[in-house]
Amino acid sequence: MDLKGQVALITGASRGIGRAVALKLAELGADIAVVYVGNAEKAAQVCDLARKKGVRAEAFACDVSDFEAAKETVEAVKQKLGIVNILVNNAGITRDGLIMTMKEEAFDEVIQVNLKGAFNMMRHCSPGFVKNRRGKIINISSVAGVVGNAGQANYSASKAGLIGLTKTVAKELASRNICCNAIAPGLIETDMTQGLSNEEGLMAAIPLGRAGTPEEVAELAAFLCGSDYITGQVICIDGGLAF
Repeated sequence: MDLKGQVALITGASRGIGRAVALKLAELGADIAVVYVGNAEKAAQVCDLARKKGVRAEAFACDVSDFEAAKETVEAVKQKLGIVNILVNNAGITRDGLIMTMKEEAFDEVIQVNLKGAFNMMRHCSPGFVKNRRGKIINISSVAGVVGNAGQANYSASKAGLIGLTKTVAKELASRNICCNAIAPGLIETDMTQGLSNEEGLMAAIPLGRAGTPEEVAELAAFLCGSDYITGQVICIDGGLAF
C-alpha cells in the first residue's frame, strides 16, 4: 500500500495506539500530523521517528474537546502539510467508577474528550474531504462500547456513541467517496492499561489468552486506509473477547 502524497492527522498520537498508527502510516508514505494534549517531548519524538521514514511530520498541541481549538488545529495542519486525507480519532481518557458513585464531572469529561472530540475533528476535516472527493476516517472505539464494561459507564457510553457517530457519518459522506469506520480494541498493552494484563480473570476471558499490541491495531488502521469499499463498520480487535 502506498500513501505517498496523503496527509494523516492522528489525535492522541504521542503514545500508545496513536503513536503506533502514526508511525505505521508514515512507513506507508503519509505525511503525519501528530496531535497531542499533554507531552510535547513525546510528540516530538514521534515526529522525529516519522521523518526518518522519509515523510513530513509536525506536532500540534490541541484539546480536541474544544470546538474552536480543533478548528484552528485542522487549519494549522492544512497550512503546514496540506488538506487532511486521513483522520484517525484516537484521543481518549478514562475516569472509571461505578455508576452509583460516579461524579458528574467524571462523566462529562470523558464524553467531551472521547465523543465530542471525535465530532469536532470530523466536523472540521469534512469540508476538505468533500472538496477532494475522497477521505478515510477511522475512529478508535472500544469493546467497552460494544458490550459494556462494569465500572466504565462514562467510557462505555462515549465509545458506544462513537460507533453511532461512525455509522451516521459513513452514510452521510459515502456519496463523496469518503469511508468512515470504527476499530474496537480490547485489552491492548498501553500506558492506559498498564497492569491489567497481569489480571488472571481478564486473561481468562480472552480466548487468545493475551493482550494485543498497539502495532496490531495500527496494522488494522492501515488496512482500512487502503480500502475503498469498507465503510460504516465496527471491527473488533480483541483476541475474541467480545464475540
